[in-house]
Amino acid sequence: MTAGGTREPEAGGQGRKRPQNTASGLVIVDKPKGWTSHDVVGRMRRLAGTRKVGHAGTLDPMATGVLVVGVNKATRLLTYIVGTGKTYTATIRLGQSTVTDDAEGEIVQERIAAAVTEAAVLDAVARLTGDIMQVPSSVSAIKVDGQRSYARVRKGEDVELPARPVTVSRFDVHEVRRLQGGRIVDVDATVECSSGTYIRALARDLGEALDVGGHLTVLRRTRVGPYSIDMARTMDELADAFGMLDLDAAARALFPERMLTAEEAIELSFGRRIPPTGADGPVAAVAPDGTVVALLVDRDDVARPELVFAAS
Repeated sequence: MTAGGTREPEAGGQGRKRPQNTASGLVIVDKPKGWTSHDVVGRMRRLAGTRKVGHAGTLDPMATGVLVVGVNKATRLLTYIVGTGKTYTATIRLGQSTVTDDAEGEIVQERIAAAVTEAAVLDAVARLTGDIMQVPSSVSAIKVDGQRSYARVRKGEDVELPARPVTVSRFDVHEVRRLQGGRIVDVDATVECSSGTYIRALARDLGEALDVGGHLTVLRRTRVGPYSIDMARTMDELADAFGMLDLDAAARALFPERMLTAEEAIELSFGRRIPPTGADGPVAAVAPDGTVVALLVDRDDVARPELVFAAS
């Protein structure tokens, strides 16, 4: 069987399964433009030699940057990674609105942005910073009556999604550039935000706040939780020399640590409880040899293993 899961013929026409790779870890991928997150997972399955691969937090095909991919046991960390904060660099084009709120959609309205000043941009950005209510883009993957919103839009339906709370902790404008004689304005910015924030929606809302419309033309994710772009490797680099952040290092970067005694490590490896950690959320339980044995959560005055990685 190849890394992608197809059988290779042997002499006599019989197939033989290759052993699957059992190593576990995270791959911090610098996703290229034009690739879907599913495309990346498919390539990682072949490079890692296992079918057990998943990703944390979808990136649109037009976007580039950090996509966290879990391999084997590390896929169990992805649920925790999806909910972490993220950082993006973006370019927002003012003066044009698109059906998808980004450059991949058809332009549905153009308004001259020549009168938009930098001061007005900064004022509108300030009003989109902090704890805000955001209406997701109608072409998002949010389900409406069991069907993805974008699928309904593609069928010609009008979809209105409810606003939901998100946090934009940082929305810094780096440059305001005028194009086409000032008819169009491009805004280069960095955004730090909570999970579930749509940068396309921020671009749309910035344009509407300035009464000229807007959409996203460039998006690059530079951080997901503790995993940053300087840790990421391109698809070509991974094809030349595949490597992962091992499970122990990945978990210790993501969670607070609790150092265990040898006896506690044995107890946890059997799924047993130990004295509480005193932490509000999950804690990486680290054996004396540096191995992450389990993720702990405090319940009923004891620490219980929520996930066990290292079996006894």
